[in-house]
Amino acid sequence: QVQLTESGGGLVQPGDSLRLSCVASESIFSPNTFGWYRQAPGKERELVATITSGGSTNYADSVKGRFTISRDNTKNMVYLQMNSLKPEDAAVYYCHLHELVAGELDYEYWGQGTQVTVSS
Repeated sequence: QVQLTESGGGLVQPGDSLRLSCVASESIFSPNTFGWYRQAPGKERELVATITSGGSTNYADSVKGRFTISRDNTKNMVYLQMNSLKPEDAAVYYCHLHELVAGELDYEYWGQGTQVTVSS
């Protein structure tokens, strides 16, 4: 059972940057996809970005050109570099992992979330 732990959230002003990190408690089976989701108060959880074990990335239109997702397989980690933050980016950000175990079983894991607040 993989555990995901996020860190790096905080309070920033519009235009500032943050780098979120997520570490998995153990080695991850391949193939897999890491993702970042976010949920603002009263809103549905939405996909922000994904990165596959092969390195393919996908971004929500609202963050394209500002956010970058990356991973370090040697550390079992995924990152989200957030630049030019806007008030609408404020949310709890969740790390997500979808892995295929032994080539047959699909598993999904969620982190506990890290708060990002963007306010002047």
